[in-house]
Amino acid sequence: MSATPTRSSSWTVRVREAGVAALPPEKLLPDGQPTYVASWIYVFGVASIASLVVIITSGSILSLKGPAWWHYTGVGHFFNSVHMWSVELFFFVMVVHLWGKYWMAAWRGGRQRVWITGAVTFVIAVPTALTGYVSQQNFDAQWISTQAKDGLNSVGVGAFFNVTDFGQMYSYHVLLLPLAVVGLVTAHLLLVRTHGVVPPFELDRRPALAPPPDGGGAASASAGAGS
Repeated sequence: MSATPTRSSSWTVRVREAGVAALPPEKLLPDGQPTYVASWIYVFGVASIASLVVIITSGSILSLKGPAWWHYTGVGHFFNSVHMWSVELFFFVMVVHLWGKYWMAAWRGGRQRVWITGAVTFVIAVPTALTGYVSQQNFDAQWISTQAKDGLNSVGVGAFFNVTDFGQMYSYHVLLLPLAVVGLVTAHLLLVRTHGVVPPFELDRRPALAPPPDGGGAASASAGAGS
């Protein structure tokens, strides 16, 4: 007769046990993947994560040094360029990843939350990039902010989202919106590990038989009648 397991009084033990039960180590860090993951369409998700890591690393360095550094020093120009082009790459591979999963119906098999977190991540990344552009402290940032200000005022949100306010946009860009993106990406990855990578559509291996031509069918019918 087995003893009934007792519930631990430590909340850290309960949290660890719930985490291991929801996402076992063999799912969190699998040793292998299905053969269909070798397709190129699955590479763009990994490329999105890699470009996001470069964005966060270069952006952290830029935020620590400030506008004077990234505008007037050679090393600052380099990190500013790395940050900008990693954002460009991030959006490119993320759009391909999003459209690829859309045509694959990536919400199949109870993966609705996987699809939703990915789509919402893209939506949140758009204002993150906008606040970055208007935080450059150069002529481009001034032109973008004034044009965006007119558009935001026309829809009634310019009063609390002032793109001409450098302090407000900078706080959105380096803290609030990146936290939202990183949180959504983390949730997205954990959901992928929980439900597995969505497989491609299953195709019927048997080729469809073409219907016989009308002449052949009539001849067969007449032959059957004669016999």
